[in-house]
Amino acid sequence: MYIQNTQHYTQHGQRGFTLVEMMVAVSLFAIVMTVSVGALLSMVDANRKAQALQSVMNNLNVALDGMVRNIRMGNGYHCGSADETSKPGLSTRRDCVSGGELLAFEAFGNSANDTGDQWVYWFENGRIYKSEDGRSTGLPITAPEIQIDYFQVFVTGAENTLNDGGDTTQPKVVLTIQGTAGAEGNAFGVIGDDENVRTTFNIQAVASQRLLDL
Repeated sequence: MYIQNTQHYTQHGQRGFTLVEMMVAVSLFAIVMTVSVGALLSMVDANRKAQALQSVMNNLNVALDGMVRNIRMGNGYHCGSADETSKPGLSTRRDCVSGGELLAFEAFGNSANDTGDQWVYWFENGRIYKSEDGRSTGLPITAPEIQIDYFQVFVTGAENTLNDGGDTTQPKVVLTIQGTAGAEGNAFGVIGDDENVRTTFNIQAVASQRLLDL
């Protein structure tokens, strides 16, 4: 009698899961995996967009740093409107306390007697352009993903008011830039308006002429 009870207990303990238990376990596993994979894809997508946005902002920082460095090393600043194309005009010194959308100057090492070698920065169609030949040619220096909404140049001390013998103000340029930068697409490469990530920026930079001009 004792042996039969032991055999009956052993047979009962070896029974497997029922179909209902298996279905419940598989359903819970599927739900957990769906939520986990969705969260993982969202994190991957957010990380990709953050990296793309950082790359765009790096482009803007490099462009602005280059502008400030070149302006600081140059001289003979000329501030005006973005539609200015006259080479002799770009070579004349001009202040603009109220602001302008174009800055021309004599780059370091260039000849002051050449009226066609001015370096020019100007604002056009939401981008900042640069020319090294008095606007005969020009290329944008900001990425297409950067939309410039406001670009103003303020110049003081460029004009020699004391019989062209200099004044008491060292030439200085102030740059003010406002706009938005963004990255598009998701982890699957699908681009849409709901997938755009954009951030606004407001930057101001100051460059004072290194060459003493007092």
